[in-house]
Amino acid sequence: RVVTPVSARVSGYVAAVHVHNNSQVKRGDLLFELDATPFRNKVEAAQIALEQARLSNDQLDAQIAAAQASLKTAVLTARNDKVTFDRYQKLSTLQSVSQADLDKVRTTWQSSEQSVSSIQANIHNLRIQRGERDEHRNVTLQKYRNALEEAQLNLGWSKVYAETDGMVSNLQLNPGLYATAATPLLALVSNHTDIVADFREKSLRHTGVNTDAAVVFDALPGRVFPAHVTSSDAGILA
Repeated sequence: RVVTPVSARVSGYVAAVHVHNNSQVKRGDLLFELDATPFRNKVEAAQIALEQARLSNDQLDAQIAAAQASLKTAVLTARNDKVTFDRYQKLSTLQSVSQADLDKVRTTWQSSEQSVSSIQANIHNLRIQRGERDEHRNVTLQKYRNALEEAQLNLGWSKVYAETDGMVSNLQLNPGLYATAATPLLALVSNHTDIVADFREKSLRHTGVNTDAAVVFDALPGRVFPAHVTSSDAGILA
């Protein structure tokens, strides 16, 4: 019979055991479950982190909108300052304004241009922080969604179900025990039986898959059971 070791995929304290030795189970039956409290807490923490990331993006959107409004004002100011500077330049050629006044309006215009560049750089930086507006393509949100999915997956793994039909054997757990992930805590013995026979290599020369066979048991003298070969191994460890 095929024996399948059963272990939890996550570590935690056993909260309940729903089977006992020699229990017959079907695939999908609940075998045991771990205390789900820490796993639920991690799911809630991941949900909160994802929501906070969404709120942060909303704040960035508001900052971008405010910066864009400031940019419009700064662009208009820079244009007006440029017009003033051009006018002063013309007046300067007619010696109608002093060089000091011309330098002053030139500095004002240059400062306005620098303000425009600074606001544009700030908007660019905010957009980088914000990332894609499509939520499914936003890297930051994807990171927190992945963390949430992993937490939900671990919560689901706190309940261990039978992967195959069979009989419970070698049960080694009880409520309160700390179960370590990937450590076998029980075994499922398949209800399907196979006959394994060892022969010398020369005896298998004309034997292959689907070759007919006849099986007898010492405990059932006189009875012959029809069978066929399902597989063969080139060698065995033991």
